[in-house]
Amino acid sequence: MTLVLPVIEVPTETPEEMARLQAEIRGLAKQRNAVVLAHNYQRPEVQDVADYVGDSLGLSRQAANTPADVIIFCGVHFMAETAAILSPAKRVLLPDLDAGCSLAATITAADVRAWKAEFPGYIAVGYVNTTADVKAELDYCCTSGNVLDVIDAIPADKGILFLPDFFLGSHVRRMRPDRKVEVWMGECHVHKGIRPETLNQARADYPDAEVLVHPECGCAGQLIYAMGMGDIDPEGLHITSTEGMVRAVTERPASRFIIATETGIMHRMGQVAPTKQFIAADPEAVCAYMKTITLPRVRDSLALDRYHITVPADVAGRARLAIDRMVALGAK
Repeated sequence: MTLVLPVIEVPTETPEEMARLQAEIRGLAKQRNAVVLAHNYQRPEVQDVADYVGDSLGLSRQAANTPADVIIFCGVHFMAETAAILSPAKRVLLPDLDAGCSLAATITAADVRAWKAEFPGYIAVGYVNTTADVKAELDYCCTSGNVLDVIDAIPADKGILFLPDFFLGSHVRRMRPDRKVEVWMGECHVHKGIRPETLNQARADYPDAEVLVHPECGCAGQLIYAMGMGDIDPEGLHITSTEGMVRAVTERPASRFIIATETGIMHRMGQVAPTKQFIAADPEAVCAYMKTITLPRVRDSLALDRYHITVPADVAGRARLAIDRMVALGAK
């Protein structure tokens, strides 16, 4: 299947116009009793207008607990679906229907059913980057932040079907080598593109920098293997979730960090650790789907009540158990 990505629009608004849009969004949100949630990979100006910025797990928890009547989800479609499942009484709006996910598109509910039939008795664990239809076929959801907590919650004698991300699944296999884990061959187009040679060049250019690598990255598996073989010095190299990265830049004493994930997270890092420097392992690691969300679209979503994301009740009911387990397990 050929992946056709949305065109990333360059903002045309001046800083003053962006400030006016942000003020308008805040005013509309107050009028509608709406909460604005934004993922770490969103545009800086969208993150700045959000009430909460975080990873999929953190935003899921916010969606589940918010007293707001309306949730504006500045993320991608599967995230808005998750919010709709967790908060069925809320009105969940996604500012742009083109905000899809290349990883979620690699597996369907029919694929999951066929895979489960091939491995009877196995527990199906799905990364949160999946559609509601797929979640409805799962036993557990997880994020990169709580994936090992989820695996550890499953009885040790049970086999596991992990989907859809191959790199995160391979990370699970390495971290829990005694578990029986089958892995789906899906991948995120952004993280796949962050290669070891790119990261190695960044390390050569900034030898004093610590390195933060998302386990979805194409380079993560090879890095762990190379560290095990003694070919790469593990000092200052951390493979961790997006929220783990944000914590690391505030807690670690290093003044410079090389970041191997989608570049949008560096805006938040600059806010929580303003005295430190952040270098993209790959400056082209940009999610075109995340970047479909713009300030004018957030404003229009609130003003025009678009686009309302709903999940059929039967699908939502079956997906809810797996999502609730994700939200409950691990505080990462």
